[in-house]
Amino acid sequence: MAAENSLIKEKSPYLRQHAHQPVAWHAWGPEALALARRLDRPILLSSGYSTCHWCHVMAHESFDDPAVARRMNDAFVCIKLDREERPDIDKLYITAVSALTGSAGWPLNVFLTPELQPFFGGTYFPPTPRFGSVAWPDLVDHIARLWQDPEQRKRLRLSAESITAAVAAHLNWKPSAAVSTIRNPVAEARQALVQRYDRQHGGFGPAPKFPSPAVLTFLIAEAEARGARAGQDPDGLDMALETLRRMVRGGIYDQVGGGFHRYSVDGRWHVPHFEKMLYDNAQLAGVLLEAHRVSGDDVFSRAAAETLDYLLRDLQGPEGGFFAAEDADSPVPGDPEAPAREGAFYVWDQGAVDRLVGPADAALWAYRFGMRPEGNVVDDPHGMFSGQNVLFLAHDLGETAARFQMAVPEVKRRLDAARVVLMEARAQRPRPHRDEKIVVEGNGLAISALAEAAVHFKDSGDGARYLAAAVNAVAFIQRHLYDPAANRLKRRWCDGEAGIEAMAIDYAFLAQGLADLHAATADMRWRDWAERLAEALLERFQDPGGGFFLTSADAVDVPLARIKEDGDSVIPSASSMAALVMLRLAGWTGREVFRRAASQAVDTVLAHLAHSPEAAAMMLTARLAAGRNDG
Repeated sequence: MAAENSLIKEKSPYLRQHAHQPVAWHAWGPEALALARRLDRPILLSSGYSTCHWCHVMAHESFDDPAVARRMNDAFVCIKLDREERPDIDKLYITAVSALTGSAGWPLNVFLTPELQPFFGGTYFPPTPRFGSVAWPDLVDHIARLWQDPEQRKRLRLSAESITAAVAAHLNWKPSAAVSTIRNPVAEARQALVQRYDRQHGGFGPAPKFPSPAVLTFLIAEAEARGARAGQDPDGLDMALETLRRMVRGGIYDQVGGGFHRYSVDGRWHVPHFEKMLYDNAQLAGVLLEAHRVSGDDVFSRAAAETLDYLLRDLQGPEGGFFAAEDADSPVPGDPEAPAREGAFYVWDQGAVDRLVGPADAALWAYRFGMRPEGNVVDDPHGMFSGQNVLFLAHDLGETAARFQMAVPEVKRRLDAARVVLMEARAQRPRPHRDEKIVVEGNGLAISALAEAAVHFKDSGDGARYLAAAVNAVAFIQRHLYDPAANRLKRRWCDGEAGIEAMAIDYAFLAQGLADLHAATADMRWRDWAERLAEALLERFQDPGGGFFLTSADAVDVPLARIKEDGDSVIPSASSMAALVMLRLAGWTGREVFRRAASQAVDTVLAHLAHSPEAAAMMLTARLAAGRNDG
């Protein structure tokens, strides 16, 4: 094992994963930034998170290599960033890389001047030239040579200034004075989604396919505003419902233990990227409950319950807070010498199922869940899933019963019993790494989903269990991450320590969770706290021109630009969630300041995104919540 670098002092699981590498990593902070200025060296900023598969790959291939590390250490000040701790910094530089290359993701590797201006970057780089990409050691050497040449360094600095100006203008955008040319952004957005909808497999756009809960939430809300009914709205509500059905049937859904993986690498929702994120599962549980409410289809209610049970079983800590995520990779069962492999915890071979449940029930299971003796992953160029099966619902219970000439209740009983056996057997496998960082943002989403489930399942007995889990999560945040005297939150708790000033997403998402908890219980404590958090949003994060900045007005270490997100991605923007919760609070309290701030956010964001309103799906939902569906 290499000697420890300075990351050993950090709490972040991601940073500590790199603490024994030969790279002289620093955490983002004044010491590292001052070092770069003193040495007049460029910064190599590498951003990711602890459950990121390709982050692991690049770390093993390049950052663990002493020769590569030496080249990095000699030429750069190397900084590691946990993007889940500091989404503000990550957003700045991923925007720059996306502008430079046309795409970006994680690991994010970006080269900065000592003044923190970006001049080059990318995502995963292999150790040798392949995939049409330059090798990481070659890139490191090339950038180092350019910096050492005075003329080239001048060009790099000029380029960095230009990139920085463009990024700052994009992220710190000013409200438009022009009136939007779109008469009805809600209808325009729905039509844009119709054009992207995959009518064969559900979802929007080609592979890889992401769940996009904000889009699904918008489509359900928009259909309700029009009075559309399930089964009668192919260009609206039915797109959302069919997408959810396909996801629940697919391998993106954990057919044994419940919960959703990060995304599907194929267009059929079959083979997932196997990470499980708190923020995905919390949002999807809520969308599934909405889908059941508008359709009456029990498949949605059952999947919501299984997803919430996954959160309670595998992501909730002993004090009530929810951990951030579980990894895609894990050790191969029965082969301790093999390297960790993506999906190893989740996939099955036919022989193992035969041995565990017996040939007769294994045959039922294989038919129902699409298993094959040779494995069921069709497009597997690297042989990663050779002989393995990613479970999906290949046949419904009626088809399975007919195939085996059995009654449906008997088939269900035997499949349920087999699932219990497989769940117990899987629990004996080496588990994926769990990021035990508790982030307010994701916990706010989980509190919302659990509060909604408490109402949805109140007659089944599970409602009380979900309500208790929500209250426990709130109590954790109160105890560890909130200063009531200052009305301030810390963003994350990890290894016994609160840290990092909370951002607008933390205040807005927790306020929404508290509002949902108040709606479920009529307990004024939760409404009062949500109201205080909304006041903090107005005081510290509101742009007077409309919308909300990600970081507070008194933040001290935000480089280049103060970010104001416009669109909603896998997580809604702070502006969208703030608008939603403020509209709700305005209705309860009559406080016009909340209503004005919400309306201003809706108007400015949708005017800014006039030519692609579907990019702000949750803000459109806020527009609908304000009763505005006619432009």
